[in-house]
Amino acid sequence: MGHDHLVRIDYSAEVRKVLVITLILNSGVAIAKIIYGYLTNSIAMTSDGFHSLFDGVSNIIGLVGIWMASHPPDEEHPYGHKKYETLFTIIISVMIFATCTQILRKVYISFFEDHKTIVTGTSFLVMFITMGINIFVMLYESKKGRQLCSEFLVADAMHTKSDIFASMSVIASLLFTGFGFRYADTIVGLVITFFIARIGYEILRDASNILVDTVCIDNTAVKEVVSGVSGVKGCHEIRSRGTTNAVYIDLHVLVENNMPIEKAHDIADSIEEEIKKTFPSVVDIVVHVEPETLEH
Repeated sequence: MGHDHLVRIDYSAEVRKVLVITLILNSGVAIAKIIYGYLTNSIAMTSDGFHSLFDGVSNIIGLVGIWMASHPPDEEHPYGHKKYETLFTIIISVMIFATCTQILRKVYISFFEDHKTIVTGTSFLVMFITMGINIFVMLYESKKGRQLCSEFLVADAMHTKSDIFASMSVIASLLFTGFGFRYADTIVGLVITFFIARIGYEILRDASNILVDTVCIDNTAVKEVVSGVSGVKGCHEIRSRGTTNAVYIDLHVLVENNMPIEKAHDIADSIEEEIKKTFPSVVDIVVHVEPETLEH
């Protein structure tokens, strides 16, 4: 119990560290694009700057969400608070869809209004530098998310990927605008919006699977481990749920008729030990022991 609590503290501390670093980088990116966007009268760059602000806001949301999710189980929350991280992950997907509406608004304005954008060499320099920072943030967050099995960090990395797509659209629009193509920004903006919306959908789908308790571990794999435990005659009604780094399992096992309670208890303990050894993400197992005659 003590070791498990220590692991959770380290997990939340590591995730918070990643979020603080990305918050600082995202804020710098957003400020650079917003300021230069206003100076050059570029709707695309300014909108992309506000888009980057979403990344900073999501980092703050993540800090709050991870802090809440790291609280240990209590009387009112016997299964802990892990789903707070899932809840805040869904908020990120909503923010991505909000970003889509902002880009569509930018497309509408550029299509129907006569707007003169000043394209300079500095415009491209700002966009390439900030996009480079975004790529670093995405790779860093994605790597840490996989290492820590943090659904929030992985989702936030995907959010940053949407920012990279948006930045690419800005660079393309600046390039074509410089060549005199009036509707370049409109066409590129619509294409990029599709890719961003797709990322939001994938995040929402994965988070929803956790909220509705979709199976986390293949039942056949669990049954194979349980069947290998000495004294087990059968295994059925296997259920798993939870998040990538906190899985809960309950199952029924069959043992010899009239087996002493102490022996059956030892078998249940052995099952828990083997499952946790094979699947490190499992944090809790409920084993229901039944006599072999109950098998249908």
